[in-house]
Amino acid sequence: MLDFVQLEEDLDQEERMIRDTAREFVEEHVKPDIGQHYEEGTFPKEVIPKMGELGFYAPNLEGYGSPNVSETAYGILMQELEACDSGLRSMASVQGALVMYPIHAYGSEEQKEEWLPKLGEGEAVGCFGLTEPEHGSNPSAMETRAERSEQGYVLNGSKTWITNSPIADVAVVWARDTSAENNPVRGFLVETDRDGVTTNKIDDKLSLRASITGEISLNNVEVPEENVLPGVSGMKGPLSCLTQARYGIAWGAVGAARDCFEVAREYATDREQFDQPIAKFQMQQDKLAEMATQISLAQLLAYRLAELKEDGRMTPAHVSMAKRNNVRMARNQSRIAREMLGGNGITTDYSPMRHMQNLETVYTYEGTHDIHTLILGEELTGFQAYV
Repeated sequence: MLDFVQLEEDLDQEERMIRDTAREFVEEHVKPDIGQHYEEGTFPKEVIPKMGELGFYAPNLEGYGSPNVSETAYGILMQELEACDSGLRSMASVQGALVMYPIHAYGSEEQKEEWLPKLGEGEAVGCFGLTEPEHGSNPSAMETRAERSEQGYVLNGSKTWITNSPIADVAVVWARDTSAENNPVRGFLVETDRDGVTTNKIDDKLSLRASITGEISLNNVEVPEENVLPGVSGMKGPLSCLTQARYGIAWGAVGAARDCFEVAREYATDREQFDQPIAKFQMQQDKLAEMATQISLAQLLAYRLAELKEDGRMTPAHVSMAKRNNVRMARNQSRIAREMLGGNGITTDYSPMRHMQNLETVYTYEGTHDIHTLILGEELTGFQAYV
C-alpha cells in the first residue's frame, strides 16, 4: 500500500495489529461484495457484530469494554475501513464517535453501563440525530423540542440524513429544552421502539449507497429523566461529537484516495495500448506522481493531527483544516484515478468511481467544505463570516 514517506515504519505493535486486522477483515468479509451492495443500495448488516467482535467501534475510548488504543491506531482503522467504502467507515464512525463518545463523555454511570458494552460489541446499533430538514450547516437553529412532563420529557421534531437510523436501537437526539431558561440544547437517549418514533429509510441516493441512511421523526415521544445526558448543555455537546467524527473522516478520506491510487497504478501496469503498458506513458506517470504526492501530504496532516489529539492539543480548527483538505484531495484524486481507467472505470468492477461518488457526500456531511473554510477563516483573522 502507498506509504511513500514511510510513516507506517513508526507504528507500534498495537497500531500495526489494528491496521492488519482491518485490512484482513475488509478483504475477507466486505470487499468481495461491496460493489453489489453499492448497486443495490444496501449495507452488509451481517458484518456489524463482526466489527464489534474485532473492536472497531470507539476503540480509542477507555473502559466499558473499549481497549483505549492510540489516536493513531483509531485513525488507521478509519483509513482502512474507508479504503473499502465510505459507507463502512461511516457506520463505524457514527457508532463510535457520534453515539458512544457522547455517552462516554456526558452520560451518567447508568447510561454508560447500559449502552457502551452493547454498542461496542455490535449487539446494539446507534445513530446521531442533529441535522434537520431545514437546518444543516446551522444546527443551532434546530426546531426539535423537548418539554418537561411528569415522567421526564416529551420530544417533538424531525431529523434527517441520519446514518444507521433505520436499523438503530437507540438515537442520540439533540433538542431544545423548552422548559429551561434560554432553551438550551440537551442530548437525549431515545430508544427507537418508543411510541411516536419512526425511522424511515432514505432511498434513491446517488452517493454513499452502501450505507443505511434515514430520518428520525419524533411525535410526542415520552422519555424518562434518566435518558437525558446529564454532563452537557448547549451546542458544546453535539459540536464536540462532530469534532470526534471529523477526525476519523480526515483519516478515512486518505484511505479512499489510497485505494484509488492502488487500483489506478495496477491498471496502468497491466493495461496495454500501442503495444506497451500505459504506465510507460509520461501523462500517466504524471498523474500517478501527483496522486502519490497529494495522498502523502494528506497522510502527513492526518498523522500530525493524531499527535495533537493524543497530547490534548487538537482544536476544532485543526480538525477543520484536515477534514477540508483531505476530503478535497480524495475527491480530486478519485476523479483522476477513474480517468486513468477509461471506460472500464465506470463499472463496479473497479472502485475509483464508487469512491468518487461517495466522496461527494463526505465532502458535504460533518460540515461542508465551505463551512470548514469559514471556520479556518475565523481562526486566522478573528472575524466570523457566517453570521
